[in-house]
Amino acid sequence: MIKPLIVTITTLSLSMSAIAKENHSEHQISIADNVIATQRANLAISTKGRGFGPQSPRDLNSLVGTNPINFSPAPAYTEMNLCNIHFHKNAEHSGGEFTTYAGNGNGNGQGVTSGYQYSGKLTKAELMPVDHAVCSSEHGALISGDTIEVHYVYSSAQVSPGPTLGACLNEAINNPQLRVETQVFVLVNDAKALDFSTLTALDIKNGLHQALNMLSNTGEAIQYLGSTTGPSYNQVGSPFQVSWSVHPKVAKVNIDTVGKWCEGNVFKEDHPHGVRNLVTNPALLSPMK
Repeated sequence: MIKPLIVTITTLSLSMSAIAKENHSEHQISIADNVIATQRANLAISTKGRGFGPQSPRDLNSLVGTNPINFSPAPAYTEMNLCNIHFHKNAEHSGGEFTTYAGNGNGNGQGVTSGYQYSGKLTKAELMPVDHAVCSSEHGALISGDTIEVHYVYSSAQVSPGPTLGACLNEAINNPQLRVETQVFVLVNDAKALDFSTLTALDIKNGLHQALNMLSNTGEAIQYLGSTTGPSYNQVGSPFQVSWSVHPKVAKVNIDTVGKWCEGNVFKEDHPHGVRNLVTNPALLSPMK
């Protein structure tokens, strides 16, 4: 009679432990939710009545927007200079084939593990881990199955490709028109998948710096007026006006080629950027048709 009692107590102990872990997880999620809610409230307060234009990123499925600041859309990217390419871990935007919420980050609202992920299915082979670190940073390395949002940034200024948004500005024009051509990718362990070095190949075309091999088969791009992004703008408005073009379909890219790109490129990008909270306040969004 003693042995069953021990088993029962052990089982009860394991069950209580599982409940405690679940409650701890729910508590962590609750904390993170509160952090994001506070940041959104602070963003609304810090921008109210100050004349900030529409912000980014946004839910591409929502047309709601009441921001009164209107500016002319930037020209087509083929009429502008490519000035920067960088990418974020997880999609900053939500919509199309990237609607699976990645969570509220690490609880401090810095956009390290938040954003949106590819909502489709991958094979076991595509998800096989690689045996080396890919684009590692203090927040960890990329792994097979990760989603990234790539920003091809174009400027109306006479500039050349280089690091950061600073490469898009020059002394002659401090307020150039900016356009971001956006493509979401999912990383797969497949040598036959797209090569990131090809997708980011650069050259002069018709006298302008261009990314030569941006995809044209990932759906008609959703166009809207917004701003620059990144977690530094979670609680303050971005002052930069940007014409956005976001393709709704996700493409598969070979994870090893992304890692190779991180080892050396003209943009000095070696790791993914964090994401800005999705902007949900209609007063900070442009109306979309």
